[in-house]
Amino acid sequence: MKHTTTLGLAAALAVAGSSWASAADVKLPSQISWTAYGTTSSGYAQSVGIGQMLTKNYGTSLRIIPGKNDVSRMVPLREGQSPLCACGFAAYFAQEGAFMFGTKKWGPMKLYNMFNNIGENGQQAVVAGDAGVKTIKDIKGKRVTWVKGAPALNVNMSAFLAFAGYTWDDVEKVVVPGWKQSIEAIINGQADLAWGSTASSAYNQLAASPRGLYFVNMPHSDKEAWARANAIAPHWAPQMVSVGVDLKSNESGKVPWEGNNFPYPIFVAIEGTPDDLAYGLTKAVMENFDQIKDSGPSMGGYQISKQNLKWIFPYHPGSIKYFKEKGLWTDEHDQHNAGLLKRQEILADARSLELQKSDLLRELQIQVKQISGKIKELQKTLSLQREQLKLNQQAFDLASAHYQAGLITNIEYLTAQQELGDNQFQIHDSSLNILMNLVHLYALTNQTDHISQLQEAAK
Repeated sequence: MKHTTTLGLAAALAVAGSSWASAADVKLPSQISWTAYGTTSSGYAQSVGIGQMLTKNYGTSLRIIPGKNDVSRMVPLREGQSPLCACGFAAYFAQEGAFMFGTKKWGPMKLYNMFNNIGENGQQAVVAGDAGVKTIKDIKGKRVTWVKGAPALNVNMSAFLAFAGYTWDDVEKVVVPGWKQSIEAIINGQADLAWGSTASSAYNQLAASPRGLYFVNMPHSDKEAWARANAIAPHWAPQMVSVGVDLKSNESGKVPWEGNNFPYPIFVAIEGTPDDLAYGLTKAVMENFDQIKDSGPSMGGYQISKQNLKWIFPYHPGSIKYFKEKGLWTDEHDQHNAGLLKRQEILADARSLELQKSDLLRELQIQVKQISGKIKELQKTLSLQREQLKLNQQAFDLASAHYQAGLITNIEYLTAQQELGDNQFQIHDSSLNILMNLVHLYALTNQTDHISQLQEAAK
């Protein structure tokens, strides 16, 4: 699997040839790709802005692969079709092997952070302006979207409900196939709330629709509410929201206002991503901030001063090299990073043991099924043999009477006797086979008390 991923990654980096563009120690291939949210998301728009800068400064073209949910964005990384992702928080679930990524073909994935956008936008639910919601407490009973295959969006929404003191039982869940459809559901009157960034371009459509949009405030002084939310979403942090669409349509009517935020997009790379690519891309984005800051929504968080070098992902060696050159990476960061790398190894080892256990359990289930089937067949055979025994016993009794009366020969009598004896031996053999298979079955399923009962019955 590792060889396949490496070959796929090499192919992804060589789509447009093996040439690498170089400018001021930045070495980038002539074409790179990464996955992102759909075309209406702020993450996609930001990727476009970064791509324009890469083309202008380094001659590198960027292919953005949009995905409508968390799983579809990670598939190209798993298959080695693209080494990078401008992801949401679902990347953390992929690293942990949790939720949709907890299956055998998925996590845990070894992912490495390069840099993030920690902007001044907000991350919270947007509410339809005509939904009758004034404060966060008013969302009870409202129609809230749940996006299929998008655990990050749904966990964040769960935390938002928890902030309000509610659960999904207190609202009406509206299932949608993708994030774009969650906003469309509000516009079309099918839902009242959806999760997203305040800077998402799709919010322009919602703001311009007859329903309009609205943001509740998330009071930073409400420690209990934040504790409830952080229990579900530990990546959340209070944020004064000053970037987004139609921000004055909020509870306070003022900008900035008290909300929530966390890095988005989160730029991660898969294992095997070249150091030159991670270093070059990190340096290109950090040192060309002035060129990209106005090319997309809420891009202020790409500043080097905004980067959190002690977060939840280990950093890629190429990115570490750049941050060391800038004097930002310390021994403390090394220790933190080493701990995260060790955690990834532990997760991988635990997953390997889990898969081995799963394989053994599957093999055990197959054996149990085979033995159980064999016992049933033997029991059917034994039942038929016992029915035959009755007939053979009657035939022998009749043969004995006829032999004593001189009506049949000695050979005929002995034949009836032989058939009866053979039948009795078959019954004994079948019973013994059933007993042996039961012992095997009970041993496989750790039912030792049943084995003891069989031993007592055999005495």
